[in-house]
Amino acid sequence: MEANNLLRQINFIKEIDKLKLIQRRTKLFNSNRNENDAEHSWHLAMMTLVLAEHSNVPIDVLKVLKMVLIHDIVEIDAGDTFIYDTSKSHSNTDEERVAANRIFGMLPKEQAAEFISVWEEFELGESNEAKFARSMDRLEPLLQNTSNKGGTWAEFGVDYAKVYEKKKVIKDGSQAIWDYAENLIHESVEKGILKKNQ
Repeated sequence: MEANNLLRQINFIKEIDKLKLIQRRTKLFNSNRNENDAEHSWHLAMMTLVLAEHSNVPIDVLKVLKMVLIHDIVEIDAGDTFIYDTSKSHSNTDEERVAANRIFGMLPKEQAAEFISVWEEFELGESNEAKFARSMDRLEPLLQNTSNKGGTWAEFGVDYAKVYEKKKVIKDGSQAIWDYAENLIHESVEKGILKKNQ
């Protein structure tokens, strides 16, 4: 049984290497190179370790780490949906559910169930851990875009109202980080790298 579990786990590990091939719209800090999903997940994990003390409430950091490392694995099959895409919902889709069942289903039964549960919890965004994980997920591209003179905001004509609406969920996980992020958004408008429609 253990040998069979090991083979399933190794096959899963090989499969998720594909996450490195999924390109995101955002670019690395001060760079023209697009970030991939694996880099994004790693960065969120490091941000969680560094910024956990700023959570609104005490959180299980290990659970948050699981969320940020697992949440985008479904994009191996479903692809990355740009957060400002108006033609496709950024919420949990049927396509992502099929992907979760296939990819996490490669693991031994109990482990597969745990990973799917963690993924679902992140998508729901209701637990304290999910709120903080989602704060990290929204903060990283904000930092990237401000480092790249507007980045995807400028490239895709995203205005202040859309950015503010998408980013304000940061406060659900951390008021302190939201205060910083909100100030960064306003500074971006002042610098002219984020347009504010009148």
